[in-house]
Amino acid sequence: MNLSLIPNIRNIASDNFFLIAGPCAIEGEDMALKIAKDIIEITNRLEIPYIFKGSFKKANRSRLDSFTGIGDQKALNILKKVSDEFKIPVLTDIHSVEDAKIASDYVDILQIPAFLARQTDLLVAAAKTGKVVNIKKGQFMNPESMKFAVNKVIESGNNEVMITDRGTMFGYQDLIVDFRGIPTMKSFATTVLDVTHSLQKPNQNSGVTGGYPEMIETVAKAGVVNEIDGLFIETHTDPSKALSDGKNMLPLDKLEGLLHKLVKIRQTVKSFNK
Repeated sequence: MNLSLIPNIRNIASDNFFLIAGPCAIEGEDMALKIAKDIIEITNRLEIPYIFKGSFKKANRSRLDSFTGIGDQKALNILKKVSDEFKIPVLTDIHSVEDAKIASDYVDILQIPAFLARQTDLLVAAAKTGKVVNIKKGQFMNPESMKFAVNKVIESGNNEVMITDRGTMFGYQDLIVDFRGIPTMKSFATTVLDVTHSLQKPNQNSGVTGGYPEMIETVAKAGVVNEIDGLFIETHTDPSKALSDGKNMLPLDKLEGLLHKLVKIRQTVKSFNK
């Protein structure tokens, strides 16, 4: 994937990792605009290329009474406002062929959820929109098998594709990140580490996913040391009040300190390659 082809992407000359960050789900216009504004200021100071993310709907919930969104059209309009107001690229995930057609009019990057990483019709539909496609690695898939998911997009006429590792199932209620997979997946496409979803605790008896947010810095540092192309971090002004995935999100006021450390690590790692 050619990062420079993403509309309105900034700071690409910095040779930093790029950042995909924002709330799990769009909960309202004010929260989306505030989070985007704050992250733009942080990433501009640190010269990090930035993509805002936010789900316009959450289709794969544990329980029927789980939050799924504020309404598809309302959330898509907010994503478009973030893009237009701040002139930054925006990403959202899709769950059906129809979603691909609709969401592509509002965002720059279409994300394929991990549970749907092998769904051929969805991958082809996303590819045919001409948008950048981000494929989450299925928790049940090995890194080598992501080659076939990537090829479905490329063979549909779209070379702008990336892979995001969001962890691998380790038993029924835990995930691990196998960093051996990073160079493997980088040989297929631009590769991102989803730091926050990798720290989820799925399949809890309550029907609400748990997490290990205290490990966000540890996993992010390991990703940068292993020369990941990009990082994916979900953040919220108050994760305890988030309507989705609050148990594994990073508080927004802790983001700049973390990114500052990660940029320093990136610079050190890059110096070894000179």
